[in-house]
Amino acid sequence: MSLTETSVAVMLPISDPDRAQKFYTDQLGLPFKGKNEMGELMFRLSGDAELVLLPRPDEKPHSSTAMSFEVSDLSVEIEELEGRGVAFEDYDLPGLKTENHIANMGHDRAAWMLDPDGNVLCLHQTV
Repeated sequence: MSLTETSVAVMLPISDPDRAQKFYTDQLGLPFKGKNEMGELMFRLSGDAELVLLPRPDEKPHSSTAMSFEVSDLSVEIEELEGRGVAFEDYDLPGLKTENHIANMGHDRAAWMLDPDGNVLCLHQTV
């Protein structure tokens, strides 16, 4: 079997499973599948993909984007998530500037947020 034909799991470190579950379920709206035998939190994503949150209190998240969700209308998604208490990041860096949380990058628009543990999550829209 080719790797292009298998399901994918994104794995992110977290320090507080209860806080993470609340964020990913209540604020992001991801369907919670439950905990596996190792206490990892599992969420259903599109297709056969899943998000697995690994309780690792001493592990630091990577400073780059860990996961990105493709959306059809970025502005609408931002507004909906802000209504549920999600805070978006703003950047003013060489080569990356956001306006109203959105970076326009050629054929893509993107916005970033942090989960409670500092994992960088992205919403992106191809235009």
